[in-house]
Amino acid sequence: MVKIFCKNTGTSKEFEEGTSLGSISREFEFDKPYDILAAKVNNVAQGLKFRAYHSLDVEFLDYRTYIGRNLYCRSLCFLLYKGVRDLFPESSLVIKRPISKGYYCVVDKGDGTDLSEADVDAIRARMLEIVDQDLVFRRHEVQVEEAIRKFGDLGNTDKVKLLETCGEVYISYYTLGGTADYYYAELAPSAGYLKTWSISLYRGGILLRVPDRHHPEDLAPFLEQPKTFEVFDESRRWNDIMGLGNVGDVNEAILKGTASDLIQIAEALQEKKIVQIAEEIEKRHCDPENPLKLVLITGPTSSGKSTFCKRLSVQLKACGLHPISYSTDDYFVNRLDTPKLPDGSFDFDNFDTVDHDYLQKDLLKLLRGEEVEVPEFNFVTGMREFNGKRLKLGGRSVLLIEGIHALNPMLTDQVPASWKFKIFINTITSISLDSHNCIPTSDNRLLRRIVRDFLKGAFTARETISNWPNVRRSEVRWIYPFQEDADVLFNSAYLVEFAVLRTHAERILATVPKNCPEYCEAHRLLNFLHYFVPVSDKEIPPTSLLRGFIGGGSF
Repeated sequence: MVKIFCKNTGTSKEFEEGTSLGSISREFEFDKPYDILAAKVNNVAQGLKFRAYHSLDVEFLDYRTYIGRNLYCRSLCFLLYKGVRDLFPESSLVIKRPISKGYYCVVDKGDGTDLSEADVDAIRARMLEIVDQDLVFRRHEVQVEEAIRKFGDLGNTDKVKLLETCGEVYISYYTLGGTADYYYAELAPSAGYLKTWSISLYRGGILLRVPDRHHPEDLAPFLEQPKTFEVFDESRRWNDIMGLGNVGDVNEAILKGTASDLIQIAEALQEKKIVQIAEEIEKRHCDPENPLKLVLITGPTSSGKSTFCKRLSVQLKACGLHPISYSTDDYFVNRLDTPKLPDGSFDFDNFDTVDHDYLQKDLLKLLRGEEVEVPEFNFVTGMREFNGKRLKLGGRSVLLIEGIHALNPMLTDQVPASWKFKIFINTITSISLDSHNCIPTSDNRLLRRIVRDFLKGAFTARETISNWPNVRRSEVRWIYPFQEDADVLFNSAYLVEFAVLRTHAERILATVPKNCPEYCEAHRLLNFLHYFVPVSDKEIPPTSLLRGFIGGGSF
């Protein structure tokens, strides 16, 4: 017998060795408004088919949790793949990226014809049939060589390249009604769990819509994001030109010794985009009718705002302008006046963390040509200070304001729209692990933040991971609603970034103790990083956006 301590109830029960988590979950009585999908077992995420052979601590999870939501969406992607392959045996499916509260997917039917509404209707009908049949997701643990042979026979070269470079001895793949696929983490027990979803024809492909994170019985509301889609599509086109569609391609290129070339190309592409932005700002600044005076730069945490602002300033100077910049952080209210979260901790991402009335008063004075003494926030004392920093705009001056709330319309509502140029920076990861495994954009930024916080001595990896859910909630509320309002979206993601971050993040994540809740996320990230062939950061130039997180930058 094994003893299972259920964290949901705070009680323990004994079970026969080898009992599955699915069976165990039914023996504990607690509020279960939605299906249990997964569990944390000794602070490691597991699927419901996991069997207990030792005494364990278990916390059961539904869709409203990050782990449960990701498991559901992975399973849903397999359901879509199964539906497509059943109808079009020669087809291929590429799940491009999360967008518009769903997943954008591209289907090549294999017969030379375009995907039609009738095709999507037929795929939907087949998927519903599979759900009604409650087909089982079966897990197969095999040697990597066997999996490589299997997916090679199926023509899945993306999976073959990934598995050839992952460095593992054994891996698990899944089958659904005889269709095989590979996923890097657990799936639902069966298709019957996938009750809420929808598919529709979208931009020549399919939009796979998923449940709302708070109300899983409903679909997440559709959100049109044309500018975000275009930025992703631009990155994808460059990846296609270089023949780098997924992690296996990048790993293969690195192993052939081309990491330096990939870094230089990535830097050149980013610099080219910054030059284009600077030239557009100069063009609008010189408009005699409505001269541009203010550049607003924002983005979520760890997107690279500060370094971008400095690199843009260099290019603006090259255009003959005189950029003057400061951060909204310097207008933070004093620490004691900072809004708080329900648990009593400070909510540093809240809009009211910034004294926006005071900031806008100074801003209007500057735009009128007055000299202003601007504050500097002391993050050690938690107080706003005046240290003699004075700013004044001249005839060729452009004011740059950088911060997470810079695009919030309430921050500059008294400034004419024609005077403003708005830039939103995001890390839109343009490669996937393989055709069916997207890389969440938030993982990119979380790893950046873990490394930066640790190297600067600000927070441990455990503390950064612990605070991450609060950061993400604040972004959804205060930052992302203004993304599509920007004049320009800039993608700060780096093609070989995960390969470089791995060399820093592994040792940092290893410091998270196994007996704390944050170990679950640290364990997941460590497993994720193992898919990337590591690359030294010595080739990363000192002006790179990535240097803002790994250190050694000239800014």
